Amino acid sequence: MTRNTSITLLSAGHACVDLYQGAVASLVPFFVAERAYSYAAVSGIVLAASLLSSVAQPVFGILTDRRTMPWLLPVSTLLGGVGIALSGVSGSYALTLFFVAVSGIGVAAYHPESARVARLAAGGSHRGMGWFSLGGNLGFAVAPLMVTAVVAAGGLRLTPLLVLPALVGAVLCLPVLRALERQRQDAGDDSTTAPSAGVDDRASFVKLSLAVVCRSVVFIGLSTFISLFAKERMGGSTAAGTAALFVLYLGGAVGSVLGGTLADRWDRVTVARWSYLLTGGFVAGAVFAPGPALYPCLALTSAGLYVPFSLQVTLGQDYLPSRIGTASGITLGLTVSIGGLVSPLIGSLADATTLRTALAPLILMPALSWLLFRTLPEPAVPQPAVAAR
Repeated sequence: MTRNTSITLLSAGHACVDLYQGAVASLVPFFVAERAYSYAAVSGIVLAASLLSSVAQPVFGILTDRRTMPWLLPVSTLLGGVGIALSGVSGSYALTLFFVAVSGIGVAAYHPESARVARLAAGGSHRGMGWFSLGGNLGFAVAPLMVTAVVAAGGLRLTPLLVLPALVGAVLCLPVLRALERQRQDAGDDSTTAPSAGVDDRASFVKLSLAVVCRSVVFIGLSTFISLFAKERMGGSTAAGTAALFVLYLGGAVGSVLGGTLADRWDRVTVARWSYLLTGGFVAGAVFAPGPALYPCLALTSAGLYVPFSLQVTLGQDYLPSRIGTASGITLGLTVSIGGLVSPLIGSLADATTLRTALAPLILMPALSWLLFRTLPEPAVPQPAVAAR
């Protein structure tokens, strides 16, 4: 199997998994409409998905550092889909939280191992990792369209249909795993191709993680409330809210590919730093620009937030070359999902004031990421070597 084919299949599988992360925010307007949940209540649902995912991803990262677990890819994909599929079946708020949390665990289990597998399949290429990240962004982008098409047709009782992408994603990853297994056997029964271990730079990894947290606060804050915000600004149109969420996720797909391409010309730290510097202005436009100007500002915001995304994953792996799974679990999981912890605060502030007032502090987050990236060095990229497992 060629490298491009492997990355394409992994990217498509990544799309199927991250569709379920996007589905949580996409279901928010329907929970409000059908069950009369408050802003604080729906932000609690986002928190349920984020909290367990935040804690679980580093744990799965540590486990995959000790032993490769390729079987996690199909199993976790199915778990993510089943949780979302069952979230609309019961009217119970507690059961809704539980099923969304189950989906969050599935997503958490997927990312550390998939990042390791994708980097092996990409041969360490930034562009290849960018295409892998693109799949996740496309999954986010498709989520509001798929959820709206399914739920608008028959209400939350139709959410079991949303399990279908998980079935597809679980199947797509199997040929890649078989190809990597054949490579492992060619190299020896207990070995696989992996970056050679180097010296860990923990201080830089901590700074990187803090920058990703700031990015996460912006993205999850917007993805949780932007559909309701757009609906308010466009005269109560549900279509306007769905379109805003779609634009937010689609812009991220463009940013992921652009980030990998730019990093092949300039170093990763420089690309990420400039991206965050520009993104603060885009967030301000999304919050304060009048009328339909919201949409181009959202597109630029998501592109700016996702240009550094795949670069941060490989930076984390290179800052902690002896703990690639742990680094992936933190940069793809803990620091990304932890933004969901802020969502209830945004929701409570919105209940007390307005959504615009509650979203305004998000403008400061990209500036904090920029400041942190100003202090980061560009690490050397480990060369492939045969490493024992």
